[in-house]
Amino acid sequence: MAHATHRKSARSRAAEKDSFPIHWIIIAVLLLAGGGFFVWAETGPGAPAALEYAEAEVAHDRPFRAVHEMRAGPPIPFLPADQPQPKIVVPSSYYDFGQVGAKAVVMHKFLVRNEGDAPLTISRAYTTCGCTVADFTARVIPPGKAALITLIFDAGAHDVRGQTVKRGLIIENNDRRKSKAEIWTRASVARS
Repeated sequence: MAHATHRKSARSRAAEKDSFPIHWIIIAVLLLAGGGFFVWAETGPGAPAALEYAEAEVAHDRPFRAVHEMRAGPPIPFLPADQPQPKIVVPSSYYDFGQVGAKAVVMHKFLVRNEGDAPLTISRAYTTCGCTVADFTARVIPPGKAALITLIFDAGAHDVRGQTVKRGLIIENNDRRKSKAEIWTRASVARS
């Protein structure tokens, strides 16, 4: 009987050894499936478009910083309607920073393209809150070129702990069809 018990234990041990790799295979499949979902969530519907540009297309004419201001801006320098016109295009106008620390300073790059036939002039750009600024590489964007914008959000500028906040950038420009372009961000600020 002792010999039979020993044989049964050997079988049990053999079965355990055989199931061990299957267990790891199941875990690996689950992790890969979860990883596939993560990739879909990042690139699927609602995800921000990738910022695609060549450095040679970025204009660097009169860089400036947009800040929060409430006063009226200068008149927009529209071109005569019978002349070639600029066309403002913002490929990605929304970004979610997700969860950020209560004192975090985070940034994201956006692009403003001119797909028109005349220079695009940004007459004024301003943010919707003092906690947000935006640095532009150019105020005047030639046809076929773009300006790079670095939007910076400072969660510690105000006490917004535990809140989800939305901050915007308004771009006043000489495209008659879209003289006010908007870019928006969102951040969930931690409680501490």
